[in-house]
Amino acid sequence: MSMPQPERLHLDSDAATGYPNSPLPVLIYRQVLDISNAEERAEAFEVMFKRHGWPPAWRYHLYDFDHFHSTAHEALGIFRGRARARLGGPNGQELMLYPGDVLVLPAGVGHASLEADDDFCMVGAYPPDQEPEIERGDPAQLAAAQERVAAVALPEDSPVGGSLAGLWG
Repeated sequence: MSMPQPERLHLDSDAATGYPNSPLPVLIYRQVLDISNAEERAEAFEVMFKRHGWPPAWRYHLYDFDHFHSTAHEALGIFRGRARARLGGPNGQELMLYPGDVLVLPAGVGHASLEADDDFCMVGAYPPDQEPEIERGDPAQLAAAQERVAAVALPEDSPVGGSLAGLWG
């Protein structure tokens, strides 16, 4: 089986809103899992993420406010419902998320749900020893957030498999 190739989305730091974003691209894997049952899809994401060194941490929706994590990279596996999301903070870019998709968010990338199905749900995962703090943009704290983002270790593997070196290197 060939490794799926992600879309890459580059998001610059936004000094006006205080969102650090990242020099690393967001990775958007479309239709990683072709499983019709939502519960089985969630379990398959959890197994896949764990196998590639991203232990699953939760099942939940996407917050409806812009936020970021300066202390952890994050993988999101959509297992039920659809959502229109914004990446990059209040001035970011919108995209649609569908069951079977995976987002890999580098530390610092803003994200929020703008609109979602009532049953929209995801599996969230982080590399070992990375704990996310929920932060909102603050222009006065941008430099400190950028320093924390730069200090987050890069995992070897993508949560869907394959090396991150060529995608984030």
